[in-house]
Amino acid sequence: MRLTCGHRLQQQLSILPVSNLHQHKSAAVSGQTCNKHLSRKALRKGQHALRTKKRLVQMQSAPAIEQEQAVASVPDSLCKESSSNQGSMRVKFEAAVRRAQDDICKAVSEMDGKPFHEDAWVRPGGGGGVSRVLQGGNVWEKAGVNVSVVYGSMPPEAYRAATGTAKKLGQESGEPDRVPFFACGISSVMHPQNPFAPTMHFNYRYFETEEWNGVPSQWWFGGGTDITPSYINADDLKHFHGAYKAVCEKHDPEYWPKFKKWCDDYFVIKHRNNERRGCGGIFFDDLNDKDADTIFNFSQDCQQAVVDSYLPLVAQHKDDDFTEKQKQWQQMRRGRYVEFNLVYDRGTTFGLKTGGRIESILMSLPLTSRWEYNVTPEPGSPEADLLDACLNPRQWA
Repeated sequence: MRLTCGHRLQQQLSILPVSNLHQHKSAAVSGQTCNKHLSRKALRKGQHALRTKKRLVQMQSAPAIEQEQAVASVPDSLCKESSSNQGSMRVKFEAAVRRAQDDICKAVSEMDGKPFHEDAWVRPGGGGGVSRVLQGGNVWEKAGVNVSVVYGSMPPEAYRAATGTAKKLGQESGEPDRVPFFACGISSVMHPQNPFAPTMHFNYRYFETEEWNGVPSQWWFGGGTDITPSYINADDLKHFHGAYKAVCEKHDPEYWPKFKKWCDDYFVIKHRNNERRGCGGIFFDDLNDKDADTIFNFSQDCQQAVVDSYLPLVAQHKDDDFTEKQKQWQQMRRGRYVEFNLVYDRGTTFGLKTGGRIESILMSLPLTSRWEYNVTPEPGSPEADLLDACLNPRQWA
């Protein structure tokens, strides 16, 4: 599963150690260049030391997550707190995403006619996950819905950057140098067979640090749902965006314009001339400006809107006729999906860097995709219309 822990934290986890390293490395290389008498052996020794330091810095800066252990049946709860504190947000959020996983998988399986394969795992110190994947179905080429509960720890510099605290932490104050955290989320991607049926992705998560070294617990919510068609159908996009506009406006009139734009700005493939991965939806992160129960209710409503916002579009197009050329265009658009997920998506890169369960992390990738050299759609074609919508986000609802 692609479990994101807040964009400021992830930026620190991935950027801070590397940028510091570049400074050290640049200074070292400059010094080596100026010293005309430095032997090649000494150069190699210095370069090896820099590589060792880089690996050490990355290891120290990465969150620590225990290795998972496969289980034959899914526990009633993956939270350690389930028996002692039924009212905690940790337990409530896990229960919500487990219900959403059941409801969404049931609806998708009923339409496809094929069941999901399920894998479950736990970790010795608490937490675990459930991955459900439908592959090679009648309607969906690949569909997956993952739930994960994680207990881990992060370095104090990442915690300080994420929370804005100036308090000395970790080894600076003689205390243990890892900040305990909890994360729970649900993540899904669905890639249909028919090129006229859109791909859909959603991810909803809750993140919390424990009280540590005199610093109070911090928490936030994140998530979103977005759609990635290969061909534009205005009625489809009006229905999808309208469903999430209604959810947003039910909770806060500022949510829809803010989260819609956030989604358009997040799913950008920078090396493709800032082309968007798809046609947007909603996206939010680090949300803690209201009380936790209020934001939890918003997140829960977003999860419950998935089936009604998306499945009618697939039902309408799953049997549409299409040509080989249109199928190839779908495969090329899926290539863009792969590029974004592996290069830019914070959840995917976070999971790959921190030793998460690889099959769950890469579940989001399509079963098939395609790259052709320098493809330019014919002006005025449906393919060109889709590309324009990805380059210039539109208002659909």
